[in-house]
Amino acid sequence: MRKEFHMMMVGMMFLLCLWICGVIASVSYDHKAIVIDGQRRILISGSIHYPRSTPEMWPDLFQKAKDGGLDVIQTYVFWNGHEPSPGNYYFEGRFDLVKFIKLAQQAGLYVHLRIGPYVCAEWNFGGFPVWLKYVPGMAFRTDNEPFKAAMQKFTTKIVSLMKAESLFQTQGGPIIMSQIENEYGPVEWEIGAPGKAYTSWAAQMAVGLDTGVPWDMCKQEDAPDPVIDTCNGYYCENFTPNENYKPKMWTENWSGWYTDFGSGISHRPTEDLAYSVARFIQNRGSFVNYYMYHGGTNFGRTSSGLFIATSYDYDAPIDEYGLVNEPKWGHLRDLHKAIKQCEPALISVDPTVTYYGKNLEAHVYYVSTSVCAAFLANYDTKSAATITFGNGHHDLPPWSVSILPDCKTEVFNTAKVGVKSSPKAMTSTNITFDWQSYTEDPAFSSEDDSVTAEALWEQINVTRDSSDYLWYLTDVNISPNESFINNGPSPILTANSAGHVLHVFVNGQLSGTVYGGLDNPKLTFSGSVNLKDGNNKISILSVAVGLPNVGLHFETWNVGVLGPVTLKGLNEGTRDLSWQKWSYKVGLKGESLSLHTITGSSSVEWTQGSSLATKQPLTWYKTTFNAPDGDEPLALDMSSMGKGEIWINDQSIGRHWPGYIAHGSCGECDYAGTFTNAKCRTNCGEPTQKWYHIPRSWLSPSGNVLVVLEEWGGDPTGISLVKRT
Repeated sequence: MRKEFHMMMVGMMFLLCLWICGVIASVSYDHKAIVIDGQRRILISGSIHYPRSTPEMWPDLFQKAKDGGLDVIQTYVFWNGHEPSPGNYYFEGRFDLVKFIKLAQQAGLYVHLRIGPYVCAEWNFGGFPVWLKYVPGMAFRTDNEPFKAAMQKFTTKIVSLMKAESLFQTQGGPIIMSQIENEYGPVEWEIGAPGKAYTSWAAQMAVGLDTGVPWDMCKQEDAPDPVIDTCNGYYCENFTPNENYKPKMWTENWSGWYTDFGSGISHRPTEDLAYSVARFIQNRGSFVNYYMYHGGTNFGRTSSGLFIATSYDYDAPIDEYGLVNEPKWGHLRDLHKAIKQCEPALISVDPTVTYYGKNLEAHVYYVSTSVCAAFLANYDTKSAATITFGNGHHDLPPWSVSILPDCKTEVFNTAKVGVKSSPKAMTSTNITFDWQSYTEDPAFSSEDDSVTAEALWEQINVTRDSSDYLWYLTDVNISPNESFINNGPSPILTANSAGHVLHVFVNGQLSGTVYGGLDNPKLTFSGSVNLKDGNNKISILSVAVGLPNVGLHFETWNVGVLGPVTLKGLNEGTRDLSWQKWSYKVGLKGESLSLHTITGSSSVEWTQGSSLATKQPLTWYKTTFNAPDGDEPLALDMSSMGKGEIWINDQSIGRHWPGYIAHGSCGECDYAGTFTNAKCRTNCGEPTQKWYHIPRSWLSPSGNVLVVLEEWGGDPTGISLVKRT
């Protein structure tokens, strides 16, 4: 017993020594700011999601973030990437969370770890693994015991991993704050008492994990103490924490907006983004995070929100390819420098506000004649103004804030952009592709690997999201005396689906394709079909384009053909096919043959040259090529293709769908005071996404294997490899 006591005292003395020597830091907060090792900090943060880039890209991204004036990297933790099946964990490659955090620390950056584990993030199923949906008694994000047990187990797993690697700031690591849940306030409001109970439980559970750093909940006005509630949005200057001893923090300042197949590409003007930050800081804000600082790419089948594009560029300061997006990156860098010059005053006192007329204000942080910072603001959206402040006159453009770190000299104005723009360009690599093709037959018969039922089944219940594709197969027998066989009008096949795409085949021939959209993923196919006397094979290929990531109890939402499925125009009237025998086949034949891999399948006979299939549905293409010279980021121009998926050397680039033409009007960037993602759109009337990012690290000097799955029918000879400059 005396030995154990002695060892305990030695351990306590060792920790005390580390504390005194400054090896271990403390993290807390007060009404002004996050306090790190006894020092209040004004912190500038940026979101970079590790699975949306590659480990080879991380050091450069972090250096550019550091050079851009960031203090903190913010990332979600993606549950479905880390626990693909219950109890089986994965932390390698793009999901090497520990490596990501350690590289951030090496770059001199802190980390804000948003464990969630619900993330939203336009990520498949909101970050939840699909198996979670099928746990008995499961209901997501409420006072539900199966959900809370699974959530606590995963959250504990992540916290334990971080502790084992000494990654919390109190251990000498970079993590200064963690988040539990994510934008839960609106959900809680809808479901009432069970939501409030869940919020209380989640906060208590997280704090009980004893990380040594603060926890936050974003968009959670009733965040229980000591959890900090934070703001998300385009503007958060008027946000107030739920307790006056908590700091004013902004966890998501949206730098742009995500892109969905079928819409234009949103851009947020640099001036407006800078204005929102300056106005937040002048109003006592002490932590602001750009969502996103680097958006990256939705590789594989990770995109969600229904129809979310492969590109997650987000008009961020660092673009999808890892290049700085000017003038946004440079203008924000200069803003951050100005804010840091003001930090001694900002962390010391609260501001005094002087009004110079309608829409004109001065926020002054005065400590002494040598420590003083001022923010001069003009909120008018159209008219410039001049105000006299101190001993000088200051010209303020409309919708702008000027920063005076010494209360005398303007060093930055949010509307005065002195950084040159950097137009995006794609240049040819002169790499040519020699394509081979394989067209698979539509599934139209029940085989050994199919299952049958006298009902229409929900798609994910069958596929468990192992594939985008599910075949619905049935037979239709037609008597020889049907009028349409004797030159009467063709019957109409109608199939109703919960989403997202349907390809309808009759006797192996494509009869038509329909698809939904982000606003309304549900769809109906209704068209005349060519039937023959006797037995006919109806084959409906249902395609999921990502699972829902947001919404009340989205685990209950359906995908696939749920009926009714009817034939109208027969002598008997309308025949309901919904409750007859249906067979189900998961995935395409090419998937089961692993045609997307380097080895492929020896049982497939590929064709090429004059026999190359073009503009044919359900066609696979492959080619080999050598990597182009240089180190510029690369992309594929897929504008000649329809819809499908792309692989490079066994790695999935993601879903391609450039032919889905963008709709809607393009705004003229009249953003001042009312910026939304619907304004400042470009690309309207053109393909939503033309280029698809290929990470350089996925290529070998020679013999790279490129495979493209084409659902609809395209011309692969139009595909080209380009460099991003």
